[in-house]
Amino acid sequence: MTVNYSKELDKILENPNNRGKHLFLHSCCAPCSSYVLEYLRSFFRITVFYYNPNITQEEEYRRRVSEQIRLIGEMNREPSGEAFPIEIVEGVYERERFFACVKGLEECREGGQRCQVCFELRLRETARLAKEAEADYFTTTLTISPLKNAAKINEIGQRLGKEFGIFFLPSDFKKKDGYKRSIELSAKYGLYRQDYCGCVYSKEQRYTQGRERAELCQRNLAEKQI
Repeated sequence: MTVNYSKELDKILENPNNRGKHLFLHSCCAPCSSYVLEYLRSFFRITVFYYNPNITQEEEYRRRVSEQIRLIGEMNREPSGEAFPIEIVEGVYERERFFACVKGLEECREGGQRCQVCFELRLRETARLAKEAEADYFTTTLTISPLKNAAKINEIGQRLGKEFGIFFLPSDFKKKDGYKRSIELSAKYGLYRQDYCGCVYSKEQRYTQGRERAELCQRNLAEKQI
C-alpha cells in the first residue's frame, strides 16, 4: 500500500496540540530548507541541523553552510506573525565518515544503495541529537527533491525513530508545489543553488551526463549539416 506522506504530515499539523512543539530538522542545503521553513515555522519551534559529511570539497561545504546561516538570519528578521524563531546547529564536518560508510558502493547509480546509506548516515546523527535535545520530532528536508525517493527516506526515518525513541515527522515536501516554491524562495533570497548533492560521485555523474548530452547534440547537429 502506497503511503501519502504529505497527508500524514497534514494530520499532525491539523492537531492544535502539536503547535509549538520542538522539531529537529536536518537540512541538506539552504534552497531545499527555504520552503520547509516557510511551511513549518508557524507550527513548530524549529532547530535546523546542518549535517552533510557527504559534501566532498571543504570549500563547497563552507559555501553551503554559510548560505544556510544567512537564510535563517534573513527569515528571522522578517515580520513573522505567529511564526516561531528558527535556530541552527551545525554538525561536525566529517567527510571521512561518509567515505567509510559508502566504501564499496562508489559505482552505484545516483539514487541507489549508496545514496540510501548516505541518507541513513545523516538521519541517524539527526535522530541522535534530536533525542539529546529532547525534541518532540525530527525530520529532513531531503524529501523536497524530485530526484530523491521520499518513501525510502521516510522508511529510514521511521526505523531510526523507533531505534532512538523519538517520533519521525513524515513528509513529502515536493508535494503541494513545494519544490517549485523552493525555487521561488531561492530567487527571493539570492541563494546559491548547486546542481549536485555534494559528493564526488554525484558530481562525476553530473559531469558525465552533461558531457554525453553535449556529444549527442554535436552529433545531431553534424548529421543535419550533412
